Amino acid sequence: MEKNLQSAQAVKKLQTLISDVRTCMMVTSGKSGRHSGRPMAVIDVDDHANLWFFASNKSAKVKDIEEDTQVQLVFANPQKDIFIDVYGRASIETDRRYITEKWNPLVKAWFPDGVDDPALCLIKIKADEAHYWDTDATKVGAMVKMALSAVTGKKLEEGVHGELHF
Repeated sequence: MEKNLQSAQAVKKLQTLISDVRTCMMVTSGKSGRHSGRPMAVIDVDDHANLWFFASNKSAKVKDIEEDTQVQLVFANPQKDIFIDVYGRASIETDRRYITEKWNPLVKAWFPDGVDDPALCLIKIKADEAHYWDTDATKVGAMVKMALSAVTGKKLEEGVHGELHF
C-alpha cells in the first residue's frame, strides 16, 4: 500500500522510522562529483525535518559538504523491514550552544575532549524529501502472508511505502 505524507505528518513518520534505525550511510560528492558514503549515527531528528550528526571539522565528509551541500542518507533495518532514503541539503554548525544541546556521552568515544574539542562540529541535514518502505509484519507474519498469496494467487501486500515531503 502506498502512503505519501506531507509536512508535519511526514516529519512525524520520519522521526518514528529513524527511531528504529539510528545509523545510516551518508553519501556526499564534493567537487569531484564522485559519491562517497560512510556510516553515521543520527543524534536527533527535530520537528523541522533536520537530521543532526556529530563530526570532525577536519573530516572528508565536512569538506565534501562545504563543496556540495546535496546529500543522501540511506537507512536500513532488515530485521524490522524498515528502509528509508532521505535527500537533503547539509550545513556545518559550529555554534557551541547547539553542540552542547545535542551532546551525548557516547560521542566521547570519538571526541575524548567532549564539547570543548575544537574539531567537533555538527552536520545538519535539512530533509527535502524521503522515500520509505515499512513492513509492519513479523518475519513469521510475512511468511504466512507469502504462503497465503501463493495458495490464493492474490498479489502479496508488501506493507507500506511512500514519499515524505517536508
